[in-house]
Amino acid sequence: MEPTTDRKAIIEAIQKAPMLSPNASRLLQVTSTRDHDMAEVIGIVKTDAHLTARVLKIVNSAAFGLLYEITSIERAVNYLGERMVVGLAIGDCAAQLFQKPMEGYDGAKGSLWQHDLLTAIASREVAAYCTEPLNRDLAFTAGLLHDIGKALISDFLKGTAPGMLREIEDSLLNDYVEGEREALGIDHPEAGAVLADAWKLPPALISAIRHHHAPRNAAAEHQALTYAVHLGDIVAMMAGCGTGADTLRYHMDDSYTRLFTLDQDSLYGIILTANEEFEKITTSIAELKE
Repeated sequence: MEPTTDRKAIIEAIQKAPMLSPNASRLLQVTSTRDHDMAEVIGIVKTDAHLTARVLKIVNSAAFGLLYEITSIERAVNYLGERMVVGLAIGDCAAQLFQKPMEGYDGAKGSLWQHDLLTAIASREVAAYCTEPLNRDLAFTAGLLHDIGKALISDFLKGTAPGMLREIEDSLLNDYVEGEREALGIDHPEAGAVLADAWKLPPALISAIRHHHAPRNAAAEHQALTYAVHLGDIVAMMAGCGTGADTLRYHMDDSYTRLFTLDQDSLYGIILTANEEFEKITTSIAELKE
């Protein structure tokens, strides 16, 4: 199959995508380092009036059920944790990407954000089972960003889903990523990595985005994080939260057992825990819009 779209045109479209705000970029840089502390996160939030307001509103939402109102940004950030703060910052900056209809995947508006959020939560849970030190909040951030490439190539994939599914069923395609490459000359992990590079994200996050469907291809120092996102992505799809036609049309890399002590019961436990936190977060975010 010859690519139906000029790869160069897609790269140019990616380079026109929304940029992260300076504060969101700083948050991602800070939280990707091992030796950062919450004071640095709080310091960044304090310089952003909009983010400060959103953090205070969400921590005091009914979903968290606090007995007393929190008015201190220090207490709010410490209560919510850096993963929620980073999620709010990214969601604000890239809302038009996360919330766009996934027409190229026959997916609904908002399906990408929901899938990415559940993947982020699951990736953080998976990280707890890693046999080497792995920042769980970094796994959350990587999971949140892992499929951003789908928003970038979805419009170019319109009308291709039925044919791809037939070819996967007939074993003419190995998985949906291969179908994307054949149709466009680029796939969503690569497209996401191009945007992540333009956003000047830390190498660990770029690697997790680029290799989340082929984690063994990540550099050794980034494999634990990339496998965590790979598994979190599968868990989210197993829980019934995908982005459309491509849901569960990818393969799990069983070599994760080198780095994670996970069994079937653990995976089911992660699904339950992730779903509970997902409901809590989505409910609290929904209250922000009221």
